Amino acid sequence: MIQSERLILRGWEDRDREPFHAMGQDERVMATLGPLLWREETDALIDRFQGILAANGFTFWAMERRTDGAFLGFCGLKPGAADTPIEGEVEIGWRLAFEHWGQGYAREAAQASLDWAWANGVESVAAITHNGNVRSWGLMERLGMTRCPEDDFNHPLAIDRLKPHVTYRIRKP
Repeated sequence: MIQSERLILRGWEDRDREPFHAMGQDERVMATLGPLLWREETDALIDRFQGILAANGFTFWAMERRTDGAFLGFCGLKPGAADTPIEGEVEIGWRLAFEHWGQGYAREAAQASLDWAWANGVESVAAITHNGNVRSWGLMERLGMTRCPEDDFNHPLAIDRLKPHVTYRIRKP
């Protein structure tokens, strides 16, 4: 578990399934991620995150607000996706429910994730996003990440309109 001033990043629990599924049904959240997700797909994604945690000691952790335990989304680290320029690297990523956008939660959680990475021997972290996801690449830049245009690519798992992806990296300070 990772704690920041306002947040807890932790392993996934059954109580996270319903709010995470609601995020996957929100067109605003999914606009640069892909089609709306069926319940089976969101459950499978949570199960995958739990497996990544068991195998690696880190994952895209569930994010909750410390004051009331509200599920906000996820943020964390995982192995870079196969068949992408970040395969074999540690990837940082985040996704928040729409009602929690614009409150600094993603930045706080991402910084806590980077701090955890540096404290646990990770030397560099990469991030990818659809090239139209200006909110995410803006956060990458605010975190001090550097754009690596030579590693921009068409994501093999994305639907056609969302294939173009940008790549960012940051090295341990």
